[in-house]
Amino acid sequence: MILIWFWIAAFFSEIVGTLAGFGSSTLFLPIALFFFDFRTALILTAIFHFSGNIGRIAFFRRKIDKKLLLFFGLPSVVLTLAGALFVNYVSQPVLKLILGLFLGGYVLLVWNGRFTLTPTKRNSIIGGGLSGFLAGLIGTGGALRGAFLTAFRLEKAAYIATAAVISLAVDLTRIPIYWKSGFLPDELVYFIPILFVIALAGSFIGTKIVRRIPQPRFKKWVLIALGLVSLKFIVDGITYLADLLRS
Repeated sequence: MILIWFWIAAFFSEIVGTLAGFGSSTLFLPIALFFFDFRTALILTAIFHFSGNIGRIAFFRRKIDKKLLLFFGLPSVVLTLAGALFVNYVSQPVLKLILGLFLGGYVLLVWNGRFTLTPTKRNSIIGGGLSGFLAGLIGTGGALRGAFLTAFRLEKAAYIATAAVISLAVDLTRIPIYWKSGFLPDELVYFIPILFVIALAGSFIGTKIVRRIPQPRFKKWVLIALGLVSLKFIVDGITYLADLLRS
């Protein structure tokens, strides 16, 4: 019964992630952490994210911005590798705290309209590198990636397609590292085809209704949900550090 709720949550996270414009991993990782440990959640998120990106690329493949793929995508891939390798040297509660701070900071910046960028080559390289490192380290860099990509004022379909290709490259970089590090227990290997089907279905539905819901209003509801989840992770991380200092 618990797994059924996990699959349902995964399905809706893909739909919401597609509509919100910053990918499913930002939503799916917090959900996975309620069911699994951090490292297992990381690889499940990467596999799920990979599958959803295949769907988004298939649906919007003709709208890809090839210039951004080079200046944004290449730094993402390189620093994803660094972030994924660094996971093994940081404790899970600390990673949760980092994730909570990242999500909370993103929500505050976007909600207050303080995160504005100029569409320059330098910013594309910085945004790609930072989002890639976070994707490798804490499993979700899509929100930051989306924040940088929106500065380039891409048409909605081009934005979704370009972000999906970059995300796919990031996933192909981190999944082998997570797998080799033993993040996915043998008894959960059967999750892979199920996540693949759910992600494709959610991505398909999300792309069908993406033009029917007012994007700004919907994103605010998503930001509220992310803010609440971030508070939980921050509290958990601070509690862990406090216990560590007392011991």
